[in-house]
Amino acid sequence: MDLPVFSFSEEIKKLDLTVALGVALFEVDVAASTEAEIMDIGRRIGAIQQKLTLEKIHDLPAIAATRKAYKALGKDPSRYRPSAEALLRRVVQGKGLYRVNNVVDALNLVSVTSGYSIGGYDAEKINGTITLERGRAGVPYEAIGRGALNIGGLPVLTDETGTFGSPTSDSRRTMVTDATEYFLAVFFDFSGQPPLLQAAMDDLQSLLETHTNGHCEAKEMVKMI
Repeated sequence: MDLPVFSFSEEIKKLDLTVALGVALFEVDVAASTEAEIMDIGRRIGAIQQKLTLEKIHDLPAIAATRKAYKALGKDPSRYRPSAEALLRRVVQGKGLYRVNNVVDALNLVSVTSGYSIGGYDAEKINGTITLERGRAGVPYEAIGRGALNIGGLPVLTDETGTFGSPTSDSRRTMVTDATEYFLAVFFDFSGQPPLLQAAMDDLQSLLETHTNGHCEAKEMVKMI
């Protein structure tokens, strides 16, 4: 299976933003997280808890840049928190990460360790070219774990069927299930630091290879021109 083609809307291009998408396609075996993965997650989020406070989360480069992008698009990042920020708040408060499956758990771990909000999708449920654009108010969007979400003003991913992803929450239409065979990860990067993005992408690849019998089909950084 090939990576989808990605593009950026003219509205996004006109904003004074640095935008890149780290995209990676994996063949995976979706299952419950193993004890080894659970222990790895516990160790790494424990280290985060020891060094980070709620007040400092906004200062992390990837999160600060994402919040700035939300404001440029007209969205309140404190009301519609980027997923990396929301997950980090849980970790710092001692609530841990949600337990979903071995693939999503790996993605969430990389999100909190890197600060990037990362979309995770069943690649076979995506149709045609994917465009990063500004979400439109009134467009129906059923978010995972949140129900109906007002995507107006959010940076969103849209394919030929409709909008399916955002840094705040992904949609149920393309969610990862036990039947997923090809997993598409999309890192939303507004910070303009390619080495950090590459490191986060490599971390996810390592975790998926270790814990999901995963194989990377392709990965690349897609930059806005």
